[in-house]
Amino acid sequence: MRGPRPRLPALPALLWLALAPLPGPAARAELRVRVRLPGGQVTEESLQADSGADCVSLELRAADGALVTLTADFRQEVKIFRALILGELERGQSQFQALCFVTRLHRNEIIPSESMAKLRQKNPRTVRQAEEVRGLEHLSMDVAVNFSKAAQLSSHIHNVCAEAREAIYTREEDVKFWLEKGVDGSMFEVLPQGSDLPELQRCRLCPERWKPCICSYSLSIEWYPCMLKYCKSRDAAGRVSSYKCGIRSCQKGYTFDYYVPQKQLCLWDEET
Repeated sequence: MRGPRPRLPALPALLWLALAPLPGPAARAELRVRVRLPGGQVTEESLQADSGADCVSLELRAADGALVTLTADFRQEVKIFRALILGELERGQSQFQALCFVTRLHRNEIIPSESMAKLRQKNPRTVRQAEEVRGLEHLSMDVAVNFSKAAQLSSHIHNVCAEAREAIYTREEDVKFWLEKGVDGSMFEVLPQGSDLPELQRCRLCPERWKPCICSYSLSIEWYPCMLKYCKSRDAAGRVSSYKCGIRSCQKGYTFDYYVPQKQLCLWDEET
C-alpha cells in the first residue's frame, strides 16, 4: 500500500452547462481530462457516457503502464473494473494480461449517465486532481464468472471483458444480491479459499511459480465525478430554487484478492 502523499489544492471542477444540453433524448458523449497520478506524472483520462444505455465508463493508463477501465451499468446495478497489465516477456508471460472484477454498483457512487453526458471543461489543458480521496476498498473476489453467460448480468461484460474471459471475478455477497434480482446462478462458480485448502498461500509468499495461490491486484481511479453540486438562485418574487452547477471529483483505490491456479499469473504480487 502506498503511504500518504501531499495533496495539491483542489483544481476547478468540470463545468455543468445547464443551458446547453446535448441534442436528442439519449445523449452519448466523450470527454478527455488531464489527470495527475500519484508519482506526479500526468495522464489523459477518457470519460464516456451513454444516457440511452444508462452507463458511463472511465479509462486511464496507470503509472506502471496498465490500462485501467471502470464501467458503471446503472440499469443493472453493476460495476466492471478491467485491467490490461503489461506482461513480463522475459519471464514467459504474454504481451499483456487481462483481469475483470465485477461488483455491485451502489447509488450515489458516481454521477448519473445523463449528467456525465452534459459535462464540459472550461480549460481542457488544466491538470485535474481529485477534491476528495475516498478510502481504499479491499475486496475478496471469491467467485468466478462464466463469460459466455455473463450478458444476463450486464451486456457490457461481453465487450469490456473479452480479453479476460478466463479471469472474471466477483464476490459471493454481490452474487446473492443479483440472484435475488433473478440472474441465472449457473454463470457463477465459487473459487477455492484458504479455508478449503490450508496449504493455499498468498502469491507473494509462494516460492513456486506453478502452484496455486491467492493473488492481490490494486488499482486506482484517480479522478472521477462522484457527486453533483447544486447552487441556489432567487427569482424576482424572492423564491429560492436550486440548480445543478458543477461536480465534485473523487479518487478511490481498490485492492482485489482472488484465486489463481498458478503464481505465473500473478508475478506482480511478489515480496520485495
